Amino acid sequence: MKHLLFDDNGDFKAGSVLSESGASLQVELASGKRTKIKASSVLLRFDAPAPETLLPAARRLADDIDLDFLWECAPQQEFGFVELAGEYFGRAPNPVEATALLLRLHGAPVHFHRKGRGRFRPAPPETLKAAVAAIERRRLQEAMIEAQAQEMTAGRLPPEIATQAAWLLARPDKSSPAWKAFERALALTRQAPERLLLSLGAFDSPYGLHLARFAAEYFPHGFDAPLRDDVLAAPAAALEALPLAAAEAFSIDDSTTTEIDDCLSVQRLSDGRWRVGVHIAAPGLAIAAGRELDALARERMSTIYMPGDKVTMLPQPVIAAFSLDAGRAVPALSLYVDLDVHGERVVSRFSLAERVRVVDNMRHDLLDDVPAGEALDEPALSGSAPIGHPRGEALRVLWRLTLALAAERERVRGTPEPRFRSDFNFYIDRADGEERVRIVQRRRDAPLDRIVSEMMILANSEWALMLADRGVPGVFRSQQAGRVRTTTHPLPHQGLGVSQYMWSTSPLRRYTDLVNQRQLLAVLAGEKPPFGQNDAELFSIINAFEARYSAYLDFQHRMERYWCLRWVRQQDLRRADAVVVREDLVRLADAPLYFRLPGVPMLAAGRRIVVDLLATDEVDLSVEARFVETSAAAASASDEPIDGEDALAAQAA
Repeated sequence: MKHLLFDDNGDFKAGSVLSESGASLQVELASGKRTKIKASSVLLRFDAPAPETLLPAARRLADDIDLDFLWECAPQQEFGFVELAGEYFGRAPNPVEATALLLRLHGAPVHFHRKGRGRFRPAPPETLKAAVAAIERRRLQEAMIEAQAQEMTAGRLPPEIATQAAWLLARPDKSSPAWKAFERALALTRQAPERLLLSLGAFDSPYGLHLARFAAEYFPHGFDAPLRDDVLAAPAAALEALPLAAAEAFSIDDSTTTEIDDCLSVQRLSDGRWRVGVHIAAPGLAIAAGRELDALARERMSTIYMPGDKVTMLPQPVIAAFSLDAGRAVPALSLYVDLDVHGERVVSRFSLAERVRVVDNMRHDLLDDVPAGEALDEPALSGSAPIGHPRGEALRVLWRLTLALAAERERVRGTPEPRFRSDFNFYIDRADGEERVRIVQRRRDAPLDRIVSEMMILANSEWALMLADRGVPGVFRSQQAGRVRTTTHPLPHQGLGVSQYMWSTSPLRRYTDLVNQRQLLAVLAGEKPPFGQNDAELFSIINAFEARYSAYLDFQHRMERYWCLRWVRQQDLRRADAVVVREDLVRLADAPLYFRLPGVPMLAAGRRIVVDLLATDEVDLSVEARFVETSAAAASASDEPIDGEDALAAQAA
């Protein structure tokens, strides 16, 4: 026979035999190409039809072969395709019929399992049933994917996509039907994922989009923090048994602060000197390591701040129990420092757990009768008339100590602190279904800010020294050669000018502070601290905290940028003053909105310029702007941006 059908690595081909030598043959294909094949690859030999017509004719005939009938009449054991072709056609098959059956068998791996070249075995009934059901499921799924993609392309939001919208942006499961439909719709519409979902109404606004994406990534079960009603019942009696402090404490915070975790007090001693107290809320007295509340706080690691809103680390009932709110006595970890006769140097200090009476929650953004620094500088240590403010005398004592402590830290630093820069506070006014953002610039050198920051630095440094002296590990922060590190042992913090430093003054808002507070409370009580030297669990906490805290700060910056863009739109701002940060990076003078400005000339950092705001985008948070001219407004120190660890003193409060 002069023609043959052969298997070429799973592909069937036909050709004419040119020569045959033992185990190999020289074959000419219908295309005219010549090839050498093994004799074992030959499936069928024939004289007619011509090789170029065999396979097309066989494919047409194969389409008419009933696959289910073929499976039913096939023998249960292994068989060859020519053998089954004889049974199926009821006679010796011609080359086209035999080839057609081969093609049908080969193309139905669900019904027939391949056992070798041209040999097959029918799938067992249960196996076939399961495989057919799987194929049907895949068919239905593919139909659903296509239908959902077409719906999105037509501008309609399928319910299955609506329920997973945030996950599709933050944590997409790329093997899921929802993602496949969404991906297909993206290709059809040629839109970015965020914009397609917004256009379909998956989110009510860009703000909702940013918040939902963050929640899906870090709070997959929602922002709510469920809490058993009796979770604080056990330590209640012990907290009530704490000694009541003689001092009357007051806090200094912004009006948006609801977790008041630090207060100050000033007492005149019998010899005329002053005793200053730093009082920190003490949830560590009730939240034991490894228990329910601790697990929740450890999972969250920190309160998340954003303009106009926040997600607290601890549930509201716990915050309410330990927040240093005015009008009640609250458990606190207190540091007392006794000053010299000049009120400028700490001569002794001690710490204890106690209840402290809070008499005032001062809100610095609402006060207009707090004295300025010049008035606070007046001596008031020997009976002179107090300043005309309920806390005036105490503030004067604290201000004098603040100046002395800051001067000593600056001496250690070797350079003055960059305190003449500005912070920006955001206030979101919601009324009648509308939101308006206010951005208020605030100098970091305001006396109240400096007092609180300095007292927190004092407490964090003193308590870090307490742990260090007793060889107790903690979560310490250091800065050396410009590098900020978190360690379990104390190192100098050159940026602040102190020999040791840790975060311990915000235990309602940061998990590291809660960990450090429990270490401190154990030392004061003469008990074994929760964490010992080289404790792997403490290293794990540090790593987890740094990862979460960095992500939270990034989210906070994104949301501040979003509200800056809302403010630009709200003000209908087209031309504005900006400040050069470095090279082509600039910031609006009246808002912390940073952006690149192509074409800006080389100007010194802090130089004011005028820019045209051409376009802003609240989805990708971008700004398109154009340089106009240098500004006639004089540059000021407040135009310098706050950057990195330079803001640590402000954060410490």
